[in-house]
Amino acid sequence: MKLKLLQVMTERESSRVLEGRVEIDDAYLGGGRPGRRGRGSENKVSFIAAVQTTEDGKPVVACFIRIPFTKQAVEAWAKKALAPAAQILSDRLGCVRGGTASGATHSAIIMNGGTGREAAQLPAFRAVNTVLGNLKTAISGTYHAFDFRKYADRYLTKVQNRFNRRFYLGIILKRLVRAAAITNPCTEAVIRAAEACN
Repeated sequence: MKLKLLQVMTERESSRVLEGRVEIDDAYLGGGRPGRRGRGSENKVSFIAAVQTTEDGKPVVACFIRIPFTKQAVEAWAKKALAPAAQILSDRLGCVRGGTASGATHSAIIMNGGTGREAAQLPAFRAVNTVLGNLKTAISGTYHAFDFRKYADRYLTKVQNRFNRRFYLGIILKRLVRAAAITNPCTEAVIRAAEACN
């Protein structure tokens, strides 16, 4: 049943388009098990976090997508998820320039050597870093262990779905039940194969 509801959430969020000011950052889930460390770790799953904000930097809606950090992957995502008039803000990660494939403009902010906590507190990235911090805390606090490689897409979508509907908590469950009732059926193979639900 849980996988069915996660599939419904995935389908509801699949048409999400961000517009206006959008903060983007690269992030990882996992990596807590033994193995190679760093960006190439086999225990980590890479994903992009994009947060649409108001002009003064308050978060409005978010999009989390598990993709490799390549320009081609970001271009394919941007054409689907970013409005042509969006203004992207990111650090200097090269692949994020692929976000302009949708017609969006891109401003790269130089970190001046800052990393970790110092970089996370930059005012230009406050919304995306706050959302990322909350996402990782929620996942690690709720789920002590799950297969990041297989289920990261589903759990990222779950957090995205709840975040984007956080102002409607009184009706969020009713709307999910309604969406589940009207969503086209999926085969059991699609529901069980988490990686097939992108």
